[in-house]
Amino acid sequence: MRENQRSIIAVQGTAITILSRAVNDYISLTDIARHNEPSRSDQVIQNWLRNRNTIEFLGVWERLNNPDFKPIEFEGFKKRAGLNSFVLTPKQWIGATAAIGLISRAGRYGGTYAHKDIAFEFASWISVEFRLYLIKEFQRLKEAETLKLKAGWDIQRTLAKVNYRIHTDAIKESLIPSELVKNRSMRFMPVRRIY
Repeated sequence: MRENQRSIIAVQGTAITILSRAVNDYISLTDIARHNEPSRSDQVIQNWLRNRNTIEFLGVWERLNNPDFKPIEFEGFKKRAGLNSFVLTPKQWIGATAAIGLISRAGRYGGTYAHKDIAFEFASWISVEFRLYLIKEFQRLKEAETLKLKAGWDIQRTLAKVNYRIHTDAIKESLIPSELVKNRSMRFMPVRRIY
C-alpha cells in the first residue's frame, strides 16, 4: 500500500510527524515531548520509560502484536523499573526485547517514533488535554487520506466505464460484419445464454 510515508499534523501549536509503514502508523514521541520540554525531549522520553506502568504497558502491547518479542528480557526491565538507578533508552528497549512498537533513529529525520497505541499513551502521560487533541488531529488526517483514496478509486471506475464503451463501439464497428448489425445506433450487447 504505502511505504514510509511522512505526514505532519499540528497539535496545540506543535508539529507532530507521523510515519506510515505498510498498515501501521508511528507517531513521533520526540515531537510530542517537545510540546512539554522543547530542549530536553530525549530526557522526557527516558523518564517515561523509567516508569513501571510504562514498561508493563509496552510489554503487554508487544506480547499482543509481536511474535518475536523476548519476554525474559522484558521481565528483567520490569523488575528494575521504578528504581532510582534504573535508566532505559528506546534503543536499549528495542535491542534487548526485539520490540516493534518503538522506532529509534539518528540523523536528519531521526527521533523516537511509537506505534499510535503507544504514542497516545505517551501523550496522555504528557497531558490528557494534549492527548485528546492529538487523537482528533490524527483522526482528521486519516479521514482526509481515506477521502483521497476514495476519490482515486472513483476516477479509476469512471475511466473503466468510458474505456468499456470505447471498446464495445470499436468491436461493433470493426469486428462485427455490418449485415449482422440491424441498427448501427444500437449498443453492442453481450449475448445471453439460455440453458
